[in-house]
Amino acid sequence: MNPVVLFDGECNFCDASVQFIIQRDPKGVFHFASLQSDAGEELARKHHIRDDVDSMVLIEGDKVYYKSAAALRISRHLKGAWKLLYGLMIIPAPVRNAAYDVIAKNRYKWFGKKESCMLPPPSVRKRFL
Repeated sequence: MNPVVLFDGECNFCDASVQFIIQRDPKGVFHFASLQSDAGEELARKHHIRDDVDSMVLIEGDKVYYKSAAALRISRHLKGAWKLLYGLMIIPAPVRNAAYDVIAKNRYKWFGKKESCMLPPPSVRKRFL
């Protein structure tokens, strides 16, 4: 099964992040599900992800990654120099996650909330669960 990125479907920044990944993932490695969708809720239950998660979540096989670990693990599969960001994993997680938490806590204030989800084009739609 392909790795799955769970994201906040109401968050403009999260939606932009998903679009960023799609544009740099020409092999279609990642699949996506909104945390608010039926598929997202089912995956969250299956992998014991808390309801109040305030993070992008990456599910790779039976492993679940949150916050900066999820973002950096995603980066290593993207085309171009984005792969190099994975090297930031050497920074201790509490330090990496402190920056992540600032963005997560302010994402609605800084980037706004969506009233409805964008319908992706058919070529990309199959990657959404």
